[in-house]
Amino acid sequence: MNPSISQKERIISLDIIRGLALFGILLINVGAFKLIMEGDPLPDYSGINGIINSLIIMFVQKKFFSIFSFLFGVGLFIFASRAESRGDKPRWRMARRLLTLLLLGIVHVFIFWGTILPVYAVIGLFLIPFYHTTVSTLKKWLISVTSIYIISLTVKIFSPSLGTISSILDIFSNDAMLIFIMFLAGFSTAKSGWLTHIQELSKPIRWIQMASFLVFVGFSLWIWNATQSGSSNVDSVTGLGSLPTTLFYLTTLFLLLENKQMVKFLTPISRVGQMAFTNYVAQSIIGTAIISIIGLEVVSPKDILYIAVLIYMIQIIFSTIWFKFFSMGPLEKVWRLMTYGTKHGAKR
Repeated sequence: MNPSISQKERIISLDIIRGLALFGILLINVGAFKLIMEGDPLPDYSGINGIINSLIIMFVQKKFFSIFSFLFGVGLFIFASRAESRGDKPRWRMARRLLTLLLLGIVHVFIFWGTILPVYAVIGLFLIPFYHTTVSTLKKWLISVTSIYIISLTVKIFSPSLGTISSILDIFSNDAMLIFIMFLAGFSTAKSGWLTHIQELSKPIRWIQMASFLVFVGFSLWIWNATQSGSSNVDSVTGLGSLPTTLFYLTTLFLLLENKQMVKFLTPISRVGQMAFTNYVAQSIIGTAIISIIGLEVVSPKDILYIAVLIYMIQIIFSTIWFKFFSMGPLEKVWRLMTYGTKHGAKR
């Protein structure tokens, strides 16, 4: 049995998962860095491109931003609890941090139209009332919201033509709803203290891992068939399958990262996650520049794979070097200064 990892190593583990999630998000976003206008040629999805596209939808789409959203919820609770331990007002500090993110996100919109930052900021504000609620109440909310999401998607898949009802279902089954679910999941997980007892809870976690794996396999086959047949339900099926897949990914990673050697091996990826804000914004800048320099008129799934790997390698190297000289990423520093003010931001 591996010795239990320390609190410092546990934080590194969260950064590793965050860093991995950033790569998944990058795989989805690269294609959006090239804005397709009316009359522009569309990507070729035949042959290897079609296979890569199907695999990305099966294993990556909606799953990695769900992981990232879960970690955002975890991080927001940790941030607020630390603020409270210093005698600060946690909910006020959460609000200021999220409003600052909203402002920075609006700026990022001018660089990348598909940025998730403003959405994160707005949805994050809904977590503020939950800070002083019990874990039990949080779980009830999580179960309720998740049930609404699952039911809405299920009805959309099997009864697609319901007129006005379809519009209502769209509201309860969109990506914003999924983000809120994962925010709640991360927030409640951090509040319950579960993340500090992974070793003790390894048996039930393994049961969850095995159960979610079986559902994950079923949805993977469903999504593959849907993409190959050109089904109009691909997005809904992918959304429905994102929950068990994300659960499988997270439980697997948490168990895997209880191994100290694995944590040490993946430390370079933790550096990417440690400055996730900076790297997320940088991805859109680097990606747009690469596509422009190469002169790609169409970004195929194969191009997406090559560009994503190149950008991520650059970010691993840059992040590793950066932390040899600085304690946090440049945008993380700006975010902190705007959250606390110049005096307090400089101290932390």
